[in-house]
Amino acid sequence: MSPSPTNKIALFIDGANLYATAKTLGFDIDYKRLLKEFQSRGTLLRAFYYTAIIEDQEYSSIRPLIDWLDYNGYTVVTKATKEFIDASGRRKVKGNMDIELAVDAMELAEHIDQMVLFSGDGDFRSLVEAVQRRGVRVTVISTIASQPPMIADELRRQADVFTDLVELQSKLGRDPSERPAPRERGDREARHHAPQFLQRATTMAPRGDDDFEE
Repeated sequence: MSPSPTNKIALFIDGANLYATAKTLGFDIDYKRLLKEFQSRGTLLRAFYYTAIIEDQEYSSIRPLIDWLDYNGYTVVTKATKEFIDASGRRKVKGNMDIELAVDAMELAEHIDQMVLFSGDGDFRSLVEAVQRRGVRVTVISTIASQPPMIADELRRQADVFTDLVELQSKLGRDPSERPAPRERGDREARHHAPQFLQRATTMAPRGDDDFEE
């Protein structure tokens, strides 16, 4: 089926959430293939990628991936994480990107026909509802194939279309036998040397709290 030029699409990728979901399903995202897949579905206006960065580290292992995305068609939105001590004296890292994603989605809503949200965070339900009121169809991509599911039930019910990431593995997954080219080393770095906050994210169900979703 040929893409409809009148179907204007924007992607909103919750970076840590997508990483955690793909890792739970046992495959790696090929971001070049992801872009091509949605370019084939219509006119892709924007592909936003949101992630927080621990700035006081001498080397951030997600930086090569961010640089690659930035040069290859994605609009990368980052901010520094903040450390704090909770009521029980434990060190926490905060770096939630919900507000940045929501602001961009609301600003772009009048220019698009379809919003594709890569996240299972239930906090986005209100955003999805607001975008829908502006006449935009919303597709949410996460998974219910894991235990527990990576998507909040209220977000899945609110979406016009829910697509399980496992169904897209053949289109978006990286071939395990494929050796990344040098300029794609960001994917390799992110897979094998995931920052601590991303490793932490893989063990968390998407509840929407700030202690570290991002």
